[in-house]
Amino acid sequence: MPLDQLLPMFVTIDDFCKDFQHSHLICLPSTSQNKTCRNRKARLSPSEIITILVSFHQSGFRTFKAFYTQCVLQHWTHLFPGLVSYNRFIELSQRCGVLLLLFVKYRGLGNCTGISFIDSTVVRVCHNKRIKRNKVFRGVATTSRSTMGWFHGFKLHLIINDKGEILDFYLTKANVDDRNVKVVMSMSQDLFGYLVGDKGYISPTLSALLNDNGIHLLTQVRRNMKEQALSNEERILLRKRSVIETVNDELKNICQLEHTRHRSINGFLLNTLSALAAYSFFTKKPSITPIVEETNPEKQAQFKNQLLLAA
Repeated sequence: MPLDQLLPMFVTIDDFCKDFQHSHLICLPSTSQNKTCRNRKARLSPSEIITILVSFHQSGFRTFKAFYTQCVLQHWTHLFPGLVSYNRFIELSQRCGVLLLLFVKYRGLGNCTGISFIDSTVVRVCHNKRIKRNKVFRGVATTSRSTMGWFHGFKLHLIINDKGEILDFYLTKANVDDRNVKVVMSMSQDLFGYLVGDKGYISPTLSALLNDNGIHLLTQVRRNMKEQALSNEERILLRKRSVIETVNDELKNICQLEHTRHRSINGFLLNTLSALAAYSFFTKKPSITPIVEETNPEKQAQFKNQLLLAA
């Protein structure tokens, strides 16, 4: 990872950590009176730990152990003077889970522009042949079926804007329906305008609830349904829905969101959060041409023709 990208990332994360520590929003968990805990101060600060976790998902390494031992310990010692062993770093990273979650929620999300896309992607935790032998996620992960076949793991629900920025996310079990009212309404609290989804989000109940909040749910129709009366802008938005598929692809293939080497549930959650945080630092994200309303009818017609040609 280039140094000119690592330093701005560390400054952003460090400023956030200092702001929350000064406001006393993060407190250490209380220990029992009968159980002693050393709670030794770490040589690495929380901002340094989070920076290393996030930078792994932009490094191109397949495994974090190879990234830490071959890159961090050998080439980044001048950047992180208090580096510890790999095993000790894994122990220290467990302390930064809440702080990393808050960073993604308050600094890693974008703003709604009136055009949003919603979709869910599967997060497999093991191969289908090893479902019965999996012990790490026993009783937590579930088995379900998607358009790509059966899988065992979880679902990551995402909402992005037309700039490719993640607006909100929700991690559920694999057998949770995409049209789950609790999930969609929780993610769409700060949205307005259009919310574009695939056919899996067709639901009169969900559409009515979103309309009450000023959100117009836009989906394709099934073969046994009547055609909708759509404007040119709505037709273009439906064609551009695949932009969220590109975001899911980058999260899995570039940010290493999905792999089958997890050894604990906490490690799985840290990997998911750090992957989302790493995506927020991408300088170039998948986006679409913004649709604006022109006051001049001639310019508006010309703009619509350009969008139709581009689609």
